Amino acid sequence: MEHFVVSALKYRPKAFEEVVGQEAITHTLENAIRSNQLAQALLFCGPRGVGKTTCARIVARQVNTFEQKEPEATSDYSFNIFELDAASNNSVDDIRALTDQVRIPPQIGSYKVYIIDEVHMLSTAAFNAFLKTLEEPPKHAIFILATTEKHKILPTILSRCQVYDFKRISIGDTVNHLNQIAIDQGVKAEEQALYHIAKKSDGALRDALSLFDRLVSFSRGELSMKVLSEQLNVLDQETFFAFTDYIKESNTSALLLHFDQLLQKGYDGLHFLQGLSAHFRDLLVAQSLDTAKLLNASTVFKERYAQEALTLEKTFLLAAIELIGTHSLSYKSSENQRLVVELCLLQLASLEEGLSKKKSLI
Repeated sequence: MEHFVVSALKYRPKAFEEVVGQEAITHTLENAIRSNQLAQALLFCGPRGVGKTTCARIVARQVNTFEQKEPEATSDYSFNIFELDAASNNSVDDIRALTDQVRIPPQIGSYKVYIIDEVHMLSTAAFNAFLKTLEEPPKHAIFILATTEKHKILPTILSRCQVYDFKRISIGDTVNHLNQIAIDQGVKAEEQALYHIAKKSDGALRDALSLFDRLVSFSRGELSMKVLSEQLNVLDQETFFAFTDYIKESNTSALLLHFDQLLQKGYDGLHFLQGLSAHFRDLLVAQSLDTAKLLNASTVFKERYAQEALTLEKTFLLAAIELIGTHSLSYKSSENQRLVVELCLLQLASLEEGLSKKKSLI
C-alpha cells in the first residue's frame, strides 16, 4: 500500500509565492532577505494553521541560499535549521543548551536559524535566560519565534523582536486553494461544499485541509453538499431559504415539522439558530450594493440572496437577528432546548405577520 501523505504536508509551501493569504508578510520578508535587512529576532503571531511555522522554515532556507546563484549539490543547509518545541522544552536548562549551541558558527552557509514554536509556553525563568542572547545574538544567528498567544509573551521579549501579525485566511483564498488541490487530486468538488469547509475552518487553512482529506476519503472522490451535511452536521442555504419562506408566510405548522425533521436527522438546535442568524445577516447585507461584498455565500447563492433580500424589510431582519440572539443565549441553560428553538421560530413567524399588518395599516 502506498504511503498516504495528508494534504497539509503534501501541499506545504516551499516558497513565499506559494503561501496563501499572507501576501503583506511574505513580500516584506522576501524584500528583507533580498536587501540583506532581515532582523535577527523575528516574532510570528497569529491563529493556528495560518502559515507561521511554514514561513519560518522558508526564511530559514532562503537566508542561506539567496546569495548562492548555483548552490552546490552537496550543500545541505537543513543542518543550519534548528527547531525547538517550547511546549515540551520550556525549562531554563533547555534554553541554556540552546544559547550554548548558538555560539558555534555554521560550517556551511552564512546563518544558523533557530525556530522556537509555541514560544509563549516558556517559563518566566527560561524567558529571562534567553533575553541577553536575543538582544545581542551572534552575527550568524537568526531567531524566529512563533506563537498563537502573543499576549502571554513578556514585554521584554516583544521589544527585542520584529513582530509579524499573521491574519486568518479569508474564505475566498481558502476556497481557491482547496479547488486547486481538488483539481490536482482529480476530485470532483462542488463550490458550495468547498465554501462550507472554508467557513467551518474559521480561517485556519490547516484545519480546512484536514477536513478536505476526511471528506474526500468518505466520498471517494466526489465532494458534494450531501456528503458535507452527513459528515459535518452542516445545513445548506436551501434549508434556511425554506425556513425564511415559512416565516414570511407565517406557516407555523411547516416551521415546526421541518425543524422536527432536522432533529430526527441529528442536527443540533444551537447550530441551527446560529445558521439562521447568519442567513438573516447575509440577507441584510445583500440589500445594499455597498455592503453586498460582505456577503458570506458561495457564488451560486449570491444572486439568490440579492433577489430574496428585496422581499424582506430591513426592520424585520434586524428584529429577527436580535430575537435569534436572545434565544441562542438561553439555549444552553434551558432544560427544554427544543422548546427554545420552537418558540423562536413561532415568534419569528409572528414578527413577520405583525410587521405586515402594521405596514397595511399605514
